[in-house]
Amino acid sequence: MAGAVPGAQQPPQAPRWEKKVAVVGLGRMGGNIAKRLFHNHVPIGAVYDKKMELAQQVSRELRCYHATKLAEINANAEIVFTVVSDDEAVNGIYAESGDSLLLGAAGTTFIECTTVSPKTHKEIALRVGARNGRFIEASMAGSAPQAHDGTLYLILGGNKFVVDQLAPLLRMMSRTQVYVGEVPRAAEVKALVNMVMNINTAGLAEGLALGSALGINLDELREIFARTGAASRVLLSDGEDMQKREHTTYFAAEHARKDSGIALDLAHENKLVVPLAEATKAQYDFMCDVGLGHIDKSGISEITFNERRKRYVASPEKVPAAVPK
Repeated sequence: MAGAVPGAQQPPQAPRWEKKVAVVGLGRMGGNIAKRLFHNHVPIGAVYDKKMELAQQVSRELRCYHATKLAEINANAEIVFTVVSDDEAVNGIYAESGDSLLLGAAGTTFIECTTVSPKTHKEIALRVGARNGRFIEASMAGSAPQAHDGTLYLILGGNKFVVDQLAPLLRMMSRTQVYVGEVPRAAEVKALVNMVMNINTAGLAEGLALGSALGINLDELREIFARTGAASRVLLSDGEDMQKREHTTYFAAEHARKDSGIALDLAHENKLVVPLAEATKAQYDFMCDVGLGHIDKSGISEITFNERRKRYVASPEKVPAAVPK
């Protein structure tokens, strides 16, 4: 090696992944995952997205096959990441009739990354297994920048042997991987992660809004929060954005609403009373109802600060978040 010192120990090389990979769903998360794997020399066999122009663009960039039908995916890859929007979308790509990833699924391993209800993951795992395919959950904590940098936190569920076989690939897209059990345990854990995150986001918005109403310097208030029991990861990621009204979308409010709903369904199934989760879901429902579902979850501050909320309701003080009786 040119420039190498004779006898010097060279840094270890990352293990090369030989099996072809496909990615279904090329939005903020899926697109960045595909590019991350490509730049780590993972062979990308195919990509698919219902937005044809987006899929064409990514396929050109990654020099891989642009699948125009889901049924073409399994012929071009042994491992398939699926990163779509919600339960309906997941059920659609794994449909039991028509164009579907289940066509030719025998021998293919599916890595489902979408945040959906545990019952959906369980049902899809059964469909894939019935066709001699393999299915694991890789629920992601993080947003598009982490997907781009390969620093996601992955919550893994499914057959432990299969998960261990995929470890070198999963390490290329994440900083941390934690195995939590058989399907649908990862979906359950991810629902709880996002439930607490969303509650923290709503709580932070209320604290900053009340501070603003009291005339407190919000720069100082955020600093005090950071050094006391009010500290949180959400404060670091969203606090300044709430103050400065900068809501570039990393995790959309409509997704926060969806994920809070998943957690509430689990709570109701287990006869658990969760008033904070209920109130938070009501706030994100309201955001979506007034046309703010597309902005970042930090935008909950827009319906919390007095002067901002007036834009969306005639009498802000008379419209508290709904709390169950």
